[in-house]
Amino acid sequence: MLPGDPAARTGGYEYDRRIVAGLRALGWDVRVHLLPDRFPRPTAADLALAARTFAALPDGAQVLVDGLAFGALPELAARESRRLRLIALVHHPLAAETGLSPGERQALERSERAALAEARAVVVTSPATAAALRPYGVAPSRILVVEPGTEPAPLSGGSRPGGGPVQLLCLATLTPRKGHDLLVRALAALRHRDWHLECVGSATRSPGTAAALAELVATLGLEERVRLRGELSSAALEAAWDAADLLVSPSHHEGYGMAVAEALARGLPVVATDVGAVAGLVGVEAGLVVPAGDQAALTSALDSLLGDAAARARLAAGAARVRRRLPDWAQACRRLAAALQGAA
Repeated sequence: MLPGDPAARTGGYEYDRRIVAGLRALGWDVRVHLLPDRFPRPTAADLALAARTFAALPDGAQVLVDGLAFGALPELAARESRRLRLIALVHHPLAAETGLSPGERQALERSERAALAEARAVVVTSPATAAALRPYGVAPSRILVVEPGTEPAPLSGGSRPGGGPVQLLCLATLTPRKGHDLLVRALAALRHRDWHLECVGSATRSPGTAAALAELVATLGLEERVRLRGELSSAALEAAWDAADLLVSPSHHEGYGMAVAEALARGLPVVATDVGAVAGLVGVEAGLVVPAGDQAALTSALDSLLGDAAARARLAAGAARVRRRLPDWAQACRRLAAALQGAA
């Protein structure tokens, strides 16, 4: 059960889509029930629809609920846990979203803590998310870590020597948590370097953030060097991957870091913040990892690579080695299937 459009191009929805397809391939009878996209801030009508959706499920059904909705349904979870086997899928705690007021953060913490208490098990996408749930009172024995897989992909070609600026790719929805403003400010300090940034990701999920980012780019005079492309078709995204020299991920928080894993699957070196599973994915051979929110550190890391083609080549070779160790989606789905059987 998940809220919103299951075809949305985000890491969380990609995880959901892959898991559904993988479980079906393993012979599971998986039925997807959709809830409105306003979760985790549902209206009264949204809550009523959720109640009807749960009520229509047969007694004893095993129900995997995306955390965007589950954390906002504590009363419904308490009622339905008596007859359904509820399992929460938490990509990251709701209160970890960037840009919340203290009141919003506290309300989401209370709601999610109460809802998770009713779950038979909690599936998370990284050990970092498992650790983040400790303050929520979720016993480690109820937490099942199922990290995402990756899809086999061709090596990124990148820009050719002497063929123009270093091509930077940032693949993330334009929301406060993804840290695009931090990246743009960091790059503004590197005008003396030859670079171009492509930002790929929806601008409609947080229109205010997208508008503020476009204004920041204009204010800093970077319109010719920073392109906000929105969501791309599959073919256009493949072209963006192939043209990139570096993936940059300035996120303030991640449950896992699927864009980073995708980059490594393409042998693409990474400059990223130490959130989710990113540090473990990148290691010391495939990129540079800096503290989240540290603009100076991000600027320094980018500067060191923008001016050193040999260093970029060395990290690209490291990323090509890392890609051979990445799990695939079939493995991830088998782990989840085993976890669900154990929870049953």
